[in-house]
Amino acid sequence: MTDRRFNLRPEVGLELAQELVRAACASAVEQGICVSAVVADRAGDVVASARMDDAPLGSMRLALDKAYTAAVWQMSSVDLHESTQPGGADWGLTSTADGRIVVYGGGVPIIVDGRLAGAVGVSGGSGEQDEACAASALAALGLSAPAT
Repeated sequence: MTDRRFNLRPEVGLELAQELVRAACASAVEQGICVSAVVADRAGDVVASARMDDAPLGSMRLALDKAYTAAVWQMSSVDLHESTQPGGADWGLTSTADGRIVVYGGGVPIIVDGRLAGAVGVSGGSGEQDEACAASALAALGLSAPAT
């Protein structure tokens, strides 16, 4: 069954993106951390974003790059970690795309009906905390993160 929040081609819109940002920030509050959250479209461009008070100043750019990574690679950013280590099949990947590829937790693609609709990126906590915030945002809106 097709999710009615998406058109024929799944693409995250502004209203849903804002809801996802709010849900990611709510998850951060529950964890006692302050984060930046970004929702990007299928191309990795920003649809909605927010930086919580007291979130690290550099967290917004990193959240954007995590969302970009998840969108363009259509996988969670953490899933690239192992293969991008020295000697790995994707060694050197992080130096591509003007250094925007992030290979630790916090970037999660939004998959609807098996197709990419966008991505969520969260930064400000540990990689595990950021990943949990992104996954929690998807779950809060009835979407699921791909298995890692």
